Formats: sequence, C-alpha cells, structure tokens
Amino acid sequence: MPDRQALGPLAGLRVLELADEKAHYCGKLLADMGADVIKIEPPGGDAARRVGPFVDDVPHPGRSLYFWHYNTNKRAVTLNLDTADGRDLFLRLLPSADIVLESLPPGYLPDRGLGYSELSQRNPRLIMCSLTPFGQNGPYRDFLTSDLVSLAMGGPLATCGYDVPPGLPPMHPDGYHAYQTGSHFAFFGLLTALYWRDATGQGQYIDASIHEACSVTTEASFPNYVYHGKINIRQTGRHSAMRPTRPWQFECADGVYVNLVGGIPRGPAAWRNVLEWMESKDMIGDLRNERYREVFWMRVLRADDPDAAYISNQLIAFFKSMPAEEVYRGGQQRGMAIGIVRSPDEALSDPHFTEDRGFFTNLHHDDIDRTVTYPGHPYLFSKTPWSLRQRAPHVGEHNVAVYCDELALDREQLTALAECGVI
Repeated sequence: MPDRQALGPLAGLRVLELADEKAHYCGKLLADMGADVIKIEPPGGDAARRVGPFVDDVPHPGRSLYFWHYNTNKRAVTLNLDTADGRDLFLRLLPSADIVLESLPPGYLPDRGLGYSELSQRNPRLIMCSLTPFGQNGPYRDFLTSDLVSLAMGGPLATCGYDVPPGLPPMHPDGYHAYQTGSHFAFFGLLTALYWRDATGQGQYIDASIHEACSVTTEASFPNYVYHGKINIRQTGRHSAMRPTRPWQFECADGVYVNLVGGIPRGPAAWRNVLEWMESKDMIGDLRNERYREVFWMRVLRADDPDAAYISNQLIAFFKSMPAEEVYRGGQQRGMAIGIVRSPDEALSDPHFTEDRGFFTNLHHDDIDRTVTYPGHPYLFSKTPWSLRQRAPHVGEHNVAVYCDELALDREQLTALAECGVI
C-alpha cells in the first residue's frame, strides 16, 4: 500500500472513475488526497481532452490545459463498456476498488448490469457515487444540460451580474462553477461514506444531483425569498441583496481596484484602525464625530443610510489617493476584509500566493520536456501534505500496468482487445 503519511489521507484507496467534465473535479480531489484514481475512458479518450486552450495552440488530446488541470495525479485506461469483454474487464477491476465515481446518463450502468445493486453483491464494501445533472429519479433525470443550464436552473446565475445600467441580464461566470459545485458535494458525500464504512464495514450508494447542489448555494437568495417573499437583485462586484447596498469596489490612484467586503469596515476595532490610518494621511475630515462611531458592517446593507453613504464617499476619496497595493496591504494590516482585484497573470506573482501560501506548483512534463505552473493545494494539511505527484495521463497510458500487470493479460490479448474496440 502507498505511504499515507507521504501521499495523503486517502492513500491506499482505489477509485474507478467513469466521469466526464461533470465529475472529473471530484476525481481530482480524491486523487490529490492520495487515492489511486484510475480514469476509465472510452477508446480514443474522454471528450474533455478536446477542450482548449491547448499548449502552443496546437489542438491535440494530449495538450489540453483544461484536461490537464482536472486530471493530475490520476492514472488512465481505455475501456468500452458497451462490449461484453469491456464489462468483464471492469468487473475484474471491481474487487480492488473502494469507490466507483461515475457521471454517465441515469440508467446507463444498470442497463449493462453494472448498477450499484449488481456491483455491491460482488464487493459489499464498495461505495458508489453517481453525479448527474438532475439525479437518478424525477421528471428531469433525462434532460440534457450544460454548466450554464445548471447554474441557471439551480439559481446562482440569477445573482451574478451588474446593476448598472439597470435591466442588464445575468452574467455567466466562467470556470464551470456548476460542475465544480456538484463535484464538491459528491466529494463530501464520499468522505462521509468512507467514515461510515470505517465504522460499519458497509458500502453505500450516493445519488448526487448538480441541480440540487447549485440550488443550495445561492447564499441569501433562497432564505430571502422564503422568509421575506423578495427576490434578490444583482449588484456589481458584491453580493446580491433584497435592496441596493453601497459599492464594495474602489478605484485607487493607479487605476487598479480593491474590493472591501461590506463596503466599510466590519467592526469597531477595524474602524478605529482605519480612522488612525486616515488621520496619518491628513484625510480624517470629521469622521471622529460621535455620530459615525457605530457606522459599520450591517448599516452598509442599506444604501439609503446617509451616514454609511457619507463614510463610503470618504473612503472612495481616501483609497483614490494611494496605489492599490498600498491600500490592499495597509487595509489588511488594520483588520479590513480587503483584497486587490488582480488579472490572472498578476495573481501568479502575488506574494500571498507565492510566499505566504506557496500555492502555485511547478511540474515537469516529461512528454513535452517543459515545466508547467499549476494551481496548487486548496488546503494545507500539517501531517498529510498535498502534493502534485504526476501530470494528467495520456489516453490509455496505463493500459499495460493495469490490464497486464494487475489482471495478468498478456500483450497479445491486449492487442486483440484493442483491435476489437474493447480498449
């Protein structure tokens, strides 16, 4: 078994991943925690391999940056489950599996004798998770969807966009938010099921719905509608709300913006620190006045509060007098929930990422003889540190290791299976 201390808290577990773009992030989260994730693709490879951008703008299934990001730390084999031999090979892999993760259309696996009821009879400790757009049951289960459709039907899209000029439609955030939200919920379910199995020895089936995951990640929109009967309005660069709130984004002297969550300091301690900061710059004005002492956080939720509006205008002038980096660093030192709005390339050199968190990670690609910078750990574990162990696999890269070395097929059998379209 792999060393759990070195590879992560899930080292020693094996995952069979039958996932497309809807669930491959869940597989990555498992692999990044040390699980041996075997990505099972159809012959020719996953369609996600043909999603750009590509290295050097050369379209190729082995050069998709999109596929690379979501499939690091995994191994890959090819297998056609529409063939009897393909299903037989899958069942031969099953005894060594702890988890089956799949995002195929509802009914696809049961129709081929590979549903959870059949698989659990062969491996009672098996945990299986199906992540689909609308779940395994219900009137929507067979609907086609996309990340955009999932965000729209689930609700988050309604809160994303701008409030100026009025009447603008929602704005679709890039980055496959719906699929990643669904993958996170599936991941939480799998971790919970592993705890249950540790306690009882029993596996279980998880029916995860991207639609349901999105519908409960609308922040205040859902409770505001249920409790107050009001629909949140979209607002530029800040949370949606039942009524307009003060701006959270401020332009600085160099034309770069900072984002101050809440628009004004969150509490009395931060407010006192900001007043001292403004005083040191001779820009305090009359903000020491007693009437402004309690103007922070919740009162900013009302754009028509004259005192909050006055303070906001003073902060606009104050931030405009300094470059963004000074505002960002100075504000954080004084307890403000403030950040700088950076472009993606600027984020690569942000000291918070590069020095404080050590976020970005370099990995040498033997296939192109080049070192590539990746987004790194989304968490810091003290005893089981995150690691980027290997690049995303090529199509069928581990067919020999899995089918020959583990299942004892010989090379002639492997060739015959390839010629027959099984792998």
